[in-house]
Amino acid sequence: MKILVIGATRGIGKAVMTAALGAGHEVRALARSADRLDAAEGLEPMAGDATDPAVLRAALEGVDAVVMALGIRESLSMLWKKVTLFSDVTSALVPLMQQQGPDRLIAITGIGAGDSRSALSQAERIGHKVIFSEPYKDKTRQEEIIRASSLRWTLVRPTILTNNRGSGKYRVMVEPESWRMGMISRADVADYILRALSDDATVGTAPVLAR
Repeated sequence: MKILVIGATRGIGKAVMTAALGAGHEVRALARSADRLDAAEGLEPMAGDATDPAVLRAALEGVDAVVMALGIRESLSMLWKKVTLFSDVTSALVPLMQQQGPDRLIAITGIGAGDSRSALSQAERIGHKVIFSEPYKDKTRQEEIIRASSLRWTLVRPTILTNNRGSGKYRVMVEPESWRMGMISRADVADYILRALSDDATVGTAPVLAR
């Protein structure tokens, strides 16, 4: 499989890139700093701005699936400054995928986005509102755009992320009544994403992931 990973130089995107290459897939890695990636067999770095439709159009050529692993650097300004990166990129990407393909999209958002906010306790909701309100408002907008599309999508909602090694032991909570807060390594999230790419049963689902 040839996979376009958007946001491939950091966090989950980097973990997906590493796992996909290790599994023998080809990866086109799109990020502003992709030209700094070390050379690897099967890796095609593509430096560019993912909000630019022209960049996205070129990035989509010849790939079988897209993994959108966008992230922002945490800072005090996100307490009050409106975040639009997630919805901006999604608004540009989805129409292009619907027009030219591919039709398979996995987007990483997080617990607290969309209807998964219902899984948070009162204390967790207060924490989200104080610290992550703006990013998660935009992740919710992102999810809404994807859900309204004709794509074969999966929304992946990790809980608190760690840099621990992958364990292969984690819970995939699809049903809302099973959702709960927890922790999970970025490596395990990447493991689930690669499994989901080849599993049609995950299409149209929005699981929460935790150990």
